[in-house]
Amino acid sequence: MTTTTPKPSPRDRLLDAAAELFYREGTGTGIDALCKAAGVSKRSMYQLFGSKDDVLAAALERWAPAIEARLLPAPGEPAGARARILYVFERLEEAAAAPEYHGCPFLAAQVELKDPGHPGSAVAAARKRQMQAFFQAEAERGGAARPDVLARQLMVAYDGSSVRAGIGADDLDGGLAVHLAAVLLDAAGVSA
Repeated sequence: MTTTTPKPSPRDRLLDAAAELFYREGTGTGIDALCKAAGVSKRSMYQLFGSKDDVLAAALERWAPAIEARLLPAPGEPAGARARILYVFERLEEAAAAPEYHGCPFLAAQVELKDPGHPGSAVAAARKRQMQAFFQAEAERGGAARPDVLARQLMVAYDGSSVRAGIGADDLDGGLAVHLAAVLLDAAGVSA
């Protein structure tokens, strides 16, 4: 008995192609290129999504759980707040070592779009707020005097590291991002 994998739906193909193309080529990727990569007609795309902006927002939303699963530690693993925060920076360094790494896709979308009201910017901003909330919760658990400030500092360190690695201005070899995060944690008194 042979089993065949069902062909992805046009919606799934559009979202997969959009995530890949927008990350690799930027949000300015045209409708023609998107539809060609997905193997979907423009008419079908507009029946499924009202606009390219809606495709971008849906692609970012769909991509988010996989990115977060790769970056954020599972509950309780590792146990300490400091180790959980550093885990994120370790995963960043691993991702940045790949030749296809172009930085954080959420930050890239926000920078390219420049419009906080754009549907894609709204999705990206929400995902960035979730990461900052993770940092703040762990900073509180770790005893930081100002967990809100530490969370913001960690976001600057994360975003700056991802951008520099993503544009090829710096690699993160040797623990550059992890060491930066560790300095911030030390200064905030988060030792465990």
